[in-house]
Amino acid sequence: MSEHPLKAIVLAAGRGQRMRPLTDHTPKPLLPVHGKPLIEWHLEALARDGVRDVVINTAWLEALIPAALGDGSRWGLRIRYSMEGRDHGGALETAGGIAKALPLLADHDDDAFWVVSGDIHCPGFRFDAATAARFAGTELLAHLWLVPNPPFHPRGDFGLDADGFGLAEAGADGQRWTYSNLALCRASLCSHLAPGTVAPLGPLLFAGMRERRITAEVYQGAWENVGTPEQLAALNAGRSDTD
Repeated sequence: MSEHPLKAIVLAAGRGQRMRPLTDHTPKPLLPVHGKPLIEWHLEALARDGVRDVVINTAWLEALIPAALGDGSRWGLRIRYSMEGRDHGGALETAGGIAKALPLLADHDDDAFWVVSGDIHCPGFRFDAATAARFAGTELLAHLWLVPNPPFHPRGDFGLDADGFGLAEAGADGQRWTYSNLALCRASLCSHLAPGTVAPLGPLLFAGMRERRITAEVYQGAWENVGTPEQLAALNAGRSDTD
């Protein structure tokens, strides 16, 4: 297990179709929340918690993202870019995007890293080094943070058993939770995918859960999946947890 902080990938390749017309000219992760782009909240949090190497995958309007964020030095980060639009003509979905970025994230199949979507707002989340180190020392494929089901996703994604393992179905309590788009992952979860493969993450998570190689926990802090202009406006009308 490495003594160095884990790297992180911030997923920023999507089109943001439901956020149109705002995303017709601005990548969704660059839309502002409380005066700064959504993705900057993650970059600040990663830097605060000791992460130093960040990969950002891009596709839609992808030149605008490195133009806005640069090399990361203003946050004490080293940012590198995995450019799916340039190399493959479009976004590769989550698992495909991670697979393409693996040469920048991991040297070995058992290496671990943080995964966070660039279009969620979760200002209180901690990219805790001790939690990351514990995960890296296991043989798990992933550890997920789940949230109570929002109104737009009432059926949720995954269950949770009494031992902390994620379930591909509801738990014994009948409850399903929504995946927050925050996770610790191991390279082997996606390394079998050839670079350039378009592949969602969900089927890999379901398969890993059936093998009891994915754990999860419920995050009760403020969390928003910012999907529409109305959601963005409501978020900006409210008070930030860190204001």
